[in-house]
Amino acid sequence: MRMKASTGSRKKILIIVENLPVPFDRRVWSEATTLAKNDYDVSIVSPALKDYETPYEVIEGVHVWRHPLLQSDDSALGYLKEYASALYWQFRLAFEVKRRRGFDVIHACNPPDLVFIVAAVFKLFFGTRFIFDHHDLSPELYEAKFERRDIFWSLLKLFERLTFAFADVSIATNESYREIAIKRGRMRESDVFVVRSGPNLEKLQIRPPREEIKKGADHLIGYVGVIGRQEGIDLLIEAAKHVIAERGPGKTHFAIVGGGPKLEEMKKLASDSGVAADFTFYGRASDEVLLDVLNTADICVNPDRATEMNDKSTMNKIMEYMALGKPIVQFDLHEGRQSAGGASLYARRDDPQDFAKKICQLIVQKSKRERMGAIARERIAARLSWEHSVPELLKAYQRVFEKGRSKAAAAAAATLAAAGPGVSEAS
Repeated sequence: MRMKASTGSRKKILIIVENLPVPFDRRVWSEATTLAKNDYDVSIVSPALKDYETPYEVIEGVHVWRHPLLQSDDSALGYLKEYASALYWQFRLAFEVKRRRGFDVIHACNPPDLVFIVAAVFKLFFGTRFIFDHHDLSPELYEAKFERRDIFWSLLKLFERLTFAFADVSIATNESYREIAIKRGRMRESDVFVVRSGPNLEKLQIRPPREEIKKGADHLIGYVGVIGRQEGIDLLIEAAKHVIAERGPGKTHFAIVGGGPKLEEMKKLASDSGVAADFTFYGRASDEVLLDVLNTADICVNPDRATEMNDKSTMNKIMEYMALGKPIVQFDLHEGRQSAGGASLYARRDDPQDFAKKICQLIVQKSKRERMGAIARERIAARLSWEHSVPELLKAYQRVFEKGRSKAAAAAAATLAAAGPGVSEAS
């Protein structure tokens, strides 16, 4: 098949993301709309999931293609089937985008670390450049989910290494990920850029609380995020038992916003633990519901387990809590502390009783909650909101095109040299 080359003066980008649809994936959507506003022509390939099922549409100037996706049953084999399905559709739609719109760069977001295969084909045969957007540590994520290092873990290590090897530029979400790109991925420091997943303050609006969300309780504890093993919702349920024992039934309500493979299991655990009446599980909810819950919450929580993955990762939920001026309780993990600073209390790792103690401390100290909330908002506004990430994203793109020009110049020089003496003078 003959491919159509990119036309026009605008540089053309194809973003490929597998684990979330757009624009639901806030980080990817912030990147895409930022690039579009800065005169890049942006296309996206993403999965079609609930509420985001239109095969093709243009949103805010960004062209979005969506594909069906086999849903994993949370087993290693299930993930393998899901990833194989996604890879098929990513190839198919990448060729479709190339034919209809063209692209100069593939911007691949993980997990999984398999999109490099698509990027490698287009890089080798069409000269397409490749930016790796490093969202998750796939080997560590696998280990956190399944608590083992087996052949699949070894394959993920290999895929990660190949992804970095093919990447012209890598984007890291924090300094821990940057260090991994340089040391484990063997990338040059000049080719790795930290683009934090900062919240968009125009979209995460502070609004009045809705008291009905508290279900008659005095205080609301809010959580937003995925419901999986490594997110530690079981530890939160255990902590809630201690909070309820100290504060009394019906005094503290827990609002859990998010879906995931362990959602039904966590609902059952809350029931079996005798705290179901003190929990509301919203599942994956709209932005409106999320904003209502978080704006109503007196305290927000992050019960992520102490794994290497969680220790090195910046969690979007922390940023969202801070953007809305909420005090936080979380386990003491490196990047969580780097993000929240004085906006959070830090419980001993994986200790639900200490977690409950920190929640109770904030419940009875309203002035402390208010001070911590002010610190949270100020940290976001001063250094962690999306607007502070925009320059680094644009630098990453400037770098990838500079590298492309350097390679083209080197290739031209090599061609002239191979042609023999006199060629350069004649030209």
